Amino acid sequence: MFMFNSLVENNLKIISKLKKSLARPDLGAITGTILVFLFFILVARDTGMFSLEGTMNWGIVSSQFIIIAVGACLLMIAGEFDLSVGSMIGFAGIVIAVTSVVWGWPIWLSIIIAFILSMLLGALIGFIVIKTNLPSFIVSLAFLYILRGLTIFGSIHSTQKTIIGGINEVSKGDWLAPLFGGKIFTGLFTWFAEQGWIDVFEFGTRAGQPIVDGIPMMIVWAVVLVIFAHFLLNYTRFGNWIFASGGDAKAARYVGVPVDKIKILMFVFTAFCATVFATCQVIEFGSASADRGVLKEFEAIISVVIGGALLTGGYGSVIGATFGAIIFGVVQQGLFFIGVESSLFRVFLGIILLLSVIFNAHIRKIIIGKG
Repeated sequence: MFMFNSLVENNLKIISKLKKSLARPDLGAITGTILVFLFFILVARDTGMFSLEGTMNWGIVSSQFIIIAVGACLLMIAGEFDLSVGSMIGFAGIVIAVTSVVWGWPIWLSIIIAFILSMLLGALIGFIVIKTNLPSFIVSLAFLYILRGLTIFGSIHSTQKTIIGGINEVSKGDWLAPLFGGKIFTGLFTWFAEQGWIDVFEFGTRAGQPIVDGIPMMIVWAVVLVIFAHFLLNYTRFGNWIFASGGDAKAARYVGVPVDKIKILMFVFTAFCATVFATCQVIEFGSASADRGVLKEFEAIISVVIGGALLTGGYGSVIGATFGAIIFGVVQQGLFFIGVESSLFRVFLGIILLLSVIFNAHIRKIIIGKG
């Protein structure tokens, strides 16, 4: 009898541990990432996708998704949405271009002004949501159109164009621009090339130089934001407040959580991430376009949902959102490497979003004890 009870107890412990593992918000994204990598290793191993240059390509694309997904993740855990992210990207880029190229401001000042304006707009969106009790979906959707319209109007009014170039010229010698458009470890990569460990250009003006000459700041920003947001969410009281604000705002207020402040700050952080994305793109491409960032808000939300966040708030993971973004980057570039029509990427997004929501609904049942 004792042995039977002991066996039952051990089995119950195993089941409890299994349920706890299944309740991890990032489990689906981690599993999905492994499957995606295995698939492309099998079908694209001879295409150069996993060479250093190929890895850098999908790494940069993944980093773009990660930067905006981090902001969207914290905001969704706090129980809100921001559909203005894509328009914020275009807006911030045009602000930098108009003030630096057209008005002649130092680009470091233009970058700072873009951050200030974007974060103020994020605070305004959050303030309206809190004060009116309107769904953040509706308020941010309105700002999606407002910002996109203002961006196009400002660009055309200033230059008669929707694409503004000349960023490379005005950013030369600037102290802040390299923080968004430079590369790190360039000396190390040059040394690797001298040792024959990295391929070099064989022809042209760059002959003898490494094909991959450093790690772009886009990737650096993605790593920094992930580390910061993960630490904030999981190891600070503020992070507990974010979970509480999205889980049960009324109960959180009763125990002294500044729910309104938390939600507004999360809108500000989302705008900050969008501006980081915009600034890196502007410096990298040497131009700004009024239509940049289209659909990025949905890609950010999908990354977060794939990462295990519940649409109802109060549950999610920065690590999960990061893996969700990596899936996007790998698949987008992987389809290019294997020669598949790029429009099928959107088909993939729709399918994986549907599967993720179904999976997350099952996880929610486990969490509340109905699984």
